[in-house]
Amino acid sequence: MAPVGSKRGVLERLGAGEVVIGDGGFVFALEKRGYVKAGPWTPEAAAEHPEAVRQLHREFLRAGSNVMQTFTFYASDDKLENRGNTLTFTGQQINEAACDLAREVANEGDALVAGGVSQTPSYLSCKSEDEVKKIFKKQLDVFIKKNVDFLIAEYFEHVEEAEWAVQVLKATGKHIYIYTYIYIYIYIYIYIYIYIYKKISVTLSYESIISECLFKHSKSLEPRILTRWEMQHYAREAYKAGIRYIGGCCGFEPYHIRAVAEELATERGILPEASQKHGMWGSGLEMHTKPWVRARARRDYWERLKPASGRPLCPSMSTPDSWGVTKGHTELMQQKEATTAEQLRPLFQKADGKH
Repeated sequence: MAPVGSKRGVLERLGAGEVVIGDGGFVFALEKRGYVKAGPWTPEAAAEHPEAVRQLHREFLRAGSNVMQTFTFYASDDKLENRGNTLTFTGQQINEAACDLAREVANEGDALVAGGVSQTPSYLSCKSEDEVKKIFKKQLDVFIKKNVDFLIAEYFEHVEEAEWAVQVLKATGKHIYIYTYIYIYIYIYIYIYIYIYKKISVTLSYESIISECLFKHSKSLEPRILTRWEMQHYAREAYKAGIRYIGGCCGFEPYHIRAVAEELATERGILPEASQKHGMWGSGLEMHTKPWVRARARRDYWERLKPASGRPLCPSMSTPDSWGVTKGHTELMQQKEATTAEQLRPLFQKADGKH
């Protein structure tokens, strides 16, 4: 295994014109596998079930990822305490376990480790700037101790909190990336993102921009998952726009990352290990027993495919919840206890009135 610090850093790779591929969404993937509770989305599995987190890291590495991001999404002390997940493991133990697992797998290939922080319940509950920054600082102490290669501030919905996070992260001296999010239909989002990047890239002085394709947060997101073919199209459009760091977020599985790696195989000069039994653009179907399936073994078939859920009477488009709440609203004030029936009743009524 390569010792820590012996690999080229993310700026060296991007500076050389290389494509750096991130990993995908851990909380959703591990919830589907039974290791994370939907709703809180906290990462105690790093300490409770390290074998599950280690295996998912390996799947992303095998699919072509160059970066192993620590499974520390919502691993701030306030979020863990807020959702009752410090009874067995402390926040420090969870963050340290996540760093160790990411480094272990990164050293199995040519990958870097990125420590990640995310938005906090403290900010949503109107805590002070100092209080919120202390939350970030406590996580960063672990990242510095474990010597992660760079830092990511992810999934921030309030610019003010994102700025506070960046201020704390910059003090470490490590290179940082940050991305914020808006709720928007994913099929529209992937094109709007490229459009916005093209418009703003001429005025930005950042050394690199991270491209993370998002999925709508929902327990019933399965029908909304992007296909691997759409991901190949996204990777190509992102590359053409000048983006050289491409990764994924909520809902991204290893096969989405593999699609990115396959689409940019020529530019990267390598196919991922996970493609050995795959075959690009359905070429493996050439050996299928049914002739009508063998006829799908071509790129233009999959590029023209318009997937549907296959369910009777399925609506073609969903509608956003559009609650119109933000920091300071009563509905967003955080509490440790589960929402009571009395508190839920007006929420149900408000939700029903929107349908």
